[in-house]
Amino acid sequence: MKQPTITERVQAVALLVLDVDGVLTDGSIVYLDDGREMKRFHVRDGSGLKLWHTAGKQTAVISGRHSPAVSRRAEELGIQRVIQGCDDKRAGLAEILSALRLTPQQVAVIGDDLADVPLFRDCGVAIAVADACPEARASADYVTLTRGGQGAVREAIEWLLQQQGLWDQLIARYTQTAHGEPNRC
Repeated sequence: MKQPTITERVQAVALLVLDVDGVLTDGSIVYLDDGREMKRFHVRDGSGLKLWHTAGKQTAVISGRHSPAVSRRAEELGIQRVIQGCDDKRAGLAEILSALRLTPQQVAVIGDDLADVPLFRDCGVAIAVADACPEARASADYVTLTRGGQGAVREAIEWLLQQQGLWDQLIARYTQTAHGEPNRC
């Protein structure tokens, strides 16, 4: 039986599963004097995720670490499935797929490190950020040009939505006026 092409596999994607540290952030962990942890998120990743949701797609987070900042950011972005402190990311993915009644072929995963490589094998489309470890890049179907925490998620979303033929209609409201002319302000 013929294996589906990457273009065919991208068409089936309905769920985007994200790692956090090194994907939504640059991988730095900053501890404040009072013991709290601080994370930086890139605003374009957030706007990309909002476009993804506008397209009727879903998002989930699976992270090996636990951080209140991740819960807050996920809530702000409308990400309803968040699994943190997950030692077995494959089990986390299985839990999400069962809850959403999706198949692995309907999932794109964005990761950056060794813990994400098993997920790459269990999904329809595997995406590594530009500064991912060599093993993750070698296992990915697509490697972003952008580093984690610097807009790589947005780049991946644009690529997925372009491949699905949805990008132009989603951004038309930003690029055209009501009369179909380019927006100039």
